[in-house]
Amino acid sequence: MNEKIAQVSTNLGPRLEGLGPFGLQGRAAGQAPSLFNQILTMAIGIITIVAGIWFLFLLITGAIQWMGAGGDKGAIEDARKRILNGVIGLAIVVAAIFLVDIVGGLLGIADILDPASYIPILGP
Repeated sequence: MNEKIAQVSTNLGPRLEGLGPFGLQGRAAGQAPSLFNQILTMAIGIITIVAGIWFLFLLITGAIQWMGAGGDKGAIEDARKRILNGVIGLAIVVAAIFLVDIVGGLLGIADILDPASYIPILGP
């Protein structure tokens, strides 16, 4: 009569599924490492694209600010700083990818940007 919580059967609802194409529904467990690589590659690509769009935004707004400065040294300096910050930010994002690859080479992990090569293949 006195049941403990661990002994009570509970219906947790429907089975959890993956997010769209990032689930393993209908796939073998051995495909998980390549799926992880796809997600990682997509995330890096999206971050790089967002950084590029942000750079263009800073470049355009800085150029408009520079043109509208009307010879005011302070406004021109602010516009120059905005453009320079955009260039530095884009360079940091792009350099980060190469830096990770260099650090991986120094640590002896040649394919650090390909983590699926280090995950053992799961099988039945």
